[in-house]
Amino acid sequence: METKQESQQDAQTIDKIDVNRIMQAIPHRYPFLLIDRMEDIVLGEEATGIKNVSVNEPFFQGHFPARPVMPGVLLVEAMAQTAATLVVLTLGKDFEGKLVYFMTIEGAKFRRPVEPGDQVRIHVAKERHRSNVWKFRGEARVEGTVVAEATFSAMIMG
Repeated sequence: METKQESQQDAQTIDKIDVNRIMQAIPHRYPFLLIDRMEDIVLGEEATGIKNVSVNEPFFQGHFPARPVMPGVLLVEAMAQTAATLVVLTLGKDFEGKLVYFMTIEGAKFRRPVEPGDQVRIHVAKERHRSNVWKFRGEARVEGTVVAEATFSAMIMG
C-alpha cells in the first residue's frame, strides 16, 4: 500500500520520501536538517536528496549578509545526510535514528555559489560498502549545473 510518506516502485526502489520519513531515518533536526525530501531511491545503491534553499536559512545571517551564500561544507553535509538516509532505508527499521559518522571527505570541490531561491538536487551513489562502513560519491546541482562534489565515507553505529 502506498503512503504519502513513501511510494514504492518495487522492492528495491522507492520513488520518493518526504521530510517526515527522513526524520524517522536520521536524527538531524532544525536548523541542521539539510534535506527536504528524497527521490529516485535505489536501495543500497543511490538516491537524490532535495534541498530548497530559503532566504530564511539561519546560516545566511552571517554568510554573508550583503550576499547570502550557502556554506560549501553544508552542501557536503547535505550529501552525507542524503547518503545516511539511503543507508538507513537500505538496512531497515532497526537502524532508524542511528548515528552515521563521517570518516573521510575527499576531493571536495565547490564550483558555484548556492543562493536563496535555489533548489539543490543532491545525488549520491555508493562506491563501496563493507560491514558498517559505506563510501559514496556525491554531486550537488542547481538547474542542472554542478555546484559541488565530493567523495566521502561514513560509519553507521548500530
